[in-house]
Amino acid sequence: MEMKLALKVDDLDNVATIFANDVTAGTTVEVRDKQGKTEQIRLSADVPYGHKIALTDIARGDKIMKYGECIGAASTDIKKGDYVHVHNLEALRGRGDIPG
Repeated sequence: MEMKLALKVDDLDNVATIFANDVTAGTTVEVRDKQGKTEQIRLSADVPYGHKIALTDIARGDKIMKYGECIGAASTDIKKGDYVHVHNLEALRGRGDIPG
């Protein structure tokens, strides 16, 4: 069986991007970082190509880090291997009600 791939771009990232098709719940993906380290993570949900998975448990309110930048905050607790998208990520940029 072919190993599915996900990439962690920056050391600060707590999510990785899936670079494979047909990634379904229960699939184990190989996460690679820029140093060449790998980790295998079992997914809890179907994840489309180009979307994100959690590399660690992320508590509600914690920052979601991708490419070394904060892309939002967890709107609910997220477990390692969960699909990270609009259903559990709240954008923080451009809202006007949050300073900075």
